[in-house]
Amino acid sequence: MTIRAVRAGLPALLVVLCLTSEAAAQTDSTPPGPPFDQAAAIADLRKFIAGKEDQPAIDLFNNIQAYKGVTAGRFLRIMELGFTTALGVDCTHCHKPGVWDSDEKPTKQIAREMMAMLNAINNDYLKKIPNLRSTNPQVNCTTCHRGQRRPALELPPAAPSRPPE
Repeated sequence: MTIRAVRAGLPALLVVLCLTSEAAAQTDSTPPGPPFDQAAAIADLRKFIAGKEDQPAIDLFNNIQAYKGVTAGRFLRIMELGFTTALGVDCTHCHKPGVWDSDEKPTKQIAREMMAMLNAINNDYLKKIPNLRSTNPQVNCTTCHRGQRRPALELPPAAPSRPPE
């Protein structure tokens, strides 16, 4: 497969994944209850790993399928600052509070699949594009999501151009 063919197929793949993600998010049936306190949940998880922040996350948390090689402290930072900020969501977007290892929510698996897509783009495709000025070009969740649950699929209207002075 040529790079041109891969480039042509990527936008379609991205749209399918994004639309699937949005559909899953819309069908989320979290029962009503007290509002989720993300700061308290993160504080509880930090207490749980206190003194073990440098141990592998896979040794302290159950059902780790991605980021197996990172420490527990870094894993929490990735979840708290990476995903929540990039998608503009809190932990409940992918997790059932208190049952963090549950795969009940489809958004959790979508996130795993999108991480695999990012790894493929970063490791298999971008590095093969000649003439890029970066020696290690990368995309991440923020590249498309920009703090929104649904990725930006359209550009905002262009500002009217001013005539040359």
